[in-house]
Amino acid sequence: MIPLRDSEPSRKVPLATLFIIFLNVMVFIKQFTLPYDEALNMVYKYAFIPARFANGLTDIRSYIPLFTSMFMHGDIIHIVSNMWSLWLFGDNVEERMGFFKFIVFYILTGLIAGFANFIFDPISNIPTLGASGAIAGVMGAYFIMFPHSRILTLIPIIPFFIRIPAGVFLFLWFISQLRSGIYGIAGGIAWWAHIFGFLSGVFLYRKFLKRRKSYNYYSK
Repeated sequence: MIPLRDSEPSRKVPLATLFIIFLNVMVFIKQFTLPYDEALNMVYKYAFIPARFANGLTDIRSYIPLFTSMFMHGDIIHIVSNMWSLWLFGDNVEERMGFFKFIVFYILTGLIAGFANFIFDPISNIPTLGASGAIAGVMGAYFIMFPHSRILTLIPIIPFFIRIPAGVFLFLWFISQLRSGIYGIAGGIAWWAHIFGFLSGVFLYRKFLKRRKSYNYYSK
């Protein structure tokens, strides 16, 4: 299922979401305009490698790739799909949190996702990179706040378009990630980062909401 747009209007320009997208695009351009050897060195230096992290838990520098890896991507499909999902779900979540709280929330859920990836695969020497864990956190927040929003979705196999309640769409997405993580489907993808990024968004989003006397968190 490919989400195309949601029915939840955003009353403000999502500056934090745009800023994060801009950073990701700039890093991607940097990655793919470097000579091959330099690009490879960049990946191994700034991507998150669980086995390397395990060997340097007492070294503060070992924690840097948990952060930097969130802004790196493997190819054009990887970054386009991630940034589209961030744009689709991020604007409404940002509106409820505000610029700075949204950025902190995004980074925190991304760090939790990266650490979960380490816990479930601590001996992996494969570089992990991508914003998926942090974006899953945003999706988790959206899942709780806007369950009745309608997601225009492309079903590519048939193909046809259908409007699905966000709660249903994101629940099915989460189940697919959980199934893949448990059964090891399609290796090379950090399923547990997606799973725990989503769960961290579900359980932490309230801590980052703007303070208001009265607010309806659910869309109509």
